[in-house]
Amino acid sequence: MPLTDEIKEILVADLHLEHVRPGDIADQDPLFEEGLGLDSLDAVEIVVIVQKRFGVEIRDLDEGREALASVAALADFIERRRRGA
Repeated sequence: MPLTDEIKEILVADLHLEHVRPGDIADQDPLFEEGLGLDSLDAVEIVVIVQKRFGVEIRDLDEGREALASVAALADFIERRRRGA
């Protein structure tokens, strides 16, 4: 399963997005505001999820803005961190 698909499934399940299916989320859709409509509490949850599920830490606000821009951005961030970049 591609990492983007895994992330979508995790977001829907762990954030309890009841009216969203993983297939409804495009890789480039923004996670916040006009995209999925997530909020700052969801961002905190995603940071914890990423650390627990993928062993990757989002260290600060700048990294968070970059990593949480979209599912594709989050997958890229996780993959780069796993490679040690």
